[in-house]
Amino acid sequence: MTFTHSLRRTSVALLAAATLSALPAAGTAGATGATGATGTTGATATAGASAPNGTVWRGGWAASPQAPAAPFGPNWSQGGFSDHTVRQVVRVSTGGTKARIELSNRYGKTPLRITGATVALTAEGASVKAGSVRQLSFGKSRSLTVPAGATAYSDGVPFKVRALESVTVTLYLADPTGPATFHHFAAATSYRADGDHRADRDGTAFKETGDSWYFLTGVEVSGGQSARRNGIVTFGDSITDGVGSGADRNNRYPDELAERFAAAGQPRSVLNHGISGNQVTNDWDWAGEKGIARFGKDVLSEPNVGTVVVLEGINDIGGSGQGVPGHPTPEVSADQLIEGHRALIRQAHAKGIKVIGATLTPIKGSFYDTPVNEAKRDAVNHWIRTSGEYDAVVDFDRVVADPADPDRMLPAYDSGDHLHPGDAGYRAMAKALDLDEF
Repeated sequence: MTFTHSLRRTSVALLAAATLSALPAAGTAGATGATGATGTTGATATAGASAPNGTVWRGGWAASPQAPAAPFGPNWSQGGFSDHTVRQVVRVSTGGTKARIELSNRYGKTPLRITGATVALTAEGASVKAGSVRQLSFGKSRSLTVPAGATAYSDGVPFKVRALESVTVTLYLADPTGPATFHHFAAATSYRADGDHRADRDGTAFKETGDSWYFLTGVEVSGGQSARRNGIVTFGDSITDGVGSGADRNNRYPDELAERFAAAGQPRSVLNHGISGNQVTNDWDWAGEKGIARFGKDVLSEPNVGTVVVLEGINDIGGSGQGVPGHPTPEVSADQLIEGHRALIRQAHAKGIKVIGATLTPIKGSFYDTPVNEAKRDAVNHWIRTSGEYDAVVDFDRVVADPADPDRMLPAYDSGDHLHPGDAGYRAMAKALDLDEF
């Protein structure tokens, strides 16, 4: 990774180029509507890096919320839940002595009732470690109602967890939820049971499995290390989300980056805000809001973030073609995509966050491979490498490319679709990031 120039900071209002839709204002901790979520006591959910009691939070794990959709086959998002317990396993990048969870009803049409929730250390599958189950509260109530469009946080609970340790979050949803806000591609197994099994230690009641996350969008930790603004967000599409990596292996490139920090004795908050299929400039019916719109909600709302890595744009280039999931999106020129990247940079700089631009990886042999798309990819990558507008550049394109055919991914790094890396490719990408530059 090479730095192109020093970090620029600006406090001016953010506007997109005329060719793009108007941007929302740079996000704040309450931008997603957290102030409306209440428990039965009426206490307002706490958002942001610091709670009223002075606790300083940092992200342990995160996922970007999406509207209900089923582009590749059935999942639980469109039907939602009723008298179900949902158990979800995530791995935190950094540890602490206290934890809380973030829940999202961003795309819900009705209030979301959480009857109860627990957090525990993961054992195996849907089972959890003996003695580790902690009941969660929300404004000192065990239950919570999250208004449509809102985000809520649990109260913090004493909970000792180490960096790279897996955590199980269990939600009991007694009332019908309606269609569920979720994160489509988890590369992880989630579990569902009929009835209330939030406090179960074994996983025998959980007869159904899925591969998405539902309502859960964050696990935050505090304690265990000094509070510094050194968190990292990886922002992008399916290659950040980890498509092509092995299920339940935590081998996405952000996971591999977190492992490098932990191995160096410096565990860091590394949060994954990739959405498979996501674009910088276009909303897509199955792949989330456009990057310039969700950046404030997903990235700038995270606590104590100092750096964001942006790897996005290949779906803007390829999404207008025939045969893509959902409806094709409007064609995007290289210049329009570059303006979208500039909009992301401005949003981050307005919050004093360093931005690392990542080049778009090879597409030769994939369903996005056309001469026009390759020309756009080359133009965008040339701008990322040479413009000096990003604070730093990591050249993922050259990292995973086949030296004998640079427009194609090296076979050893290819998951098989010639678009997404496999586990070895994701490790190579993480290795290309210089830890000393964060």
